[in-house]
Amino acid sequence: MIKKVGDEFKLIFIIVKKKLSRTVIKAVKKGGAEGGTVMQGRGTSKKDTGSIFGVKVESEKAVVLCLVPNSKVESVISKVRESANLDEPGTGIAFVVNSKSICGIAHLLNNDFNL
Repeated sequence: MIKKVGDEFKLIFIIVKKKLSRTVIKAVKKGGAEGGTVMQGRGTSKKDTGSIFGVKVESEKAVVLCLVPNSKVESVISKVRESANLDEPGTGIAFVVNSKSICGIAHLLNNDFNL
């Protein structure tokens, strides 16, 4: 069953250096989320990273996705920002996206979880 939700849930994207993925997951949980999904990625930037023996060097990234009740967004973002030093240039980015239709989190959608 797909449930239509208004602004009850947000999807937080957190993109950091791969070595920070565990730190970010711990921060997400401290912020009140149940967990997240970690995916691997590669980053590009305005600044050229160079090459070694003709092979272009691309920094490995971790993309953490976290679906949280709206009431927990600020807390989660705050913990991630602090733990991953997101105020420092080149450390990562976090942003929030509205979620309108959701399925697969029945315990949250049935209000078994404290929103």
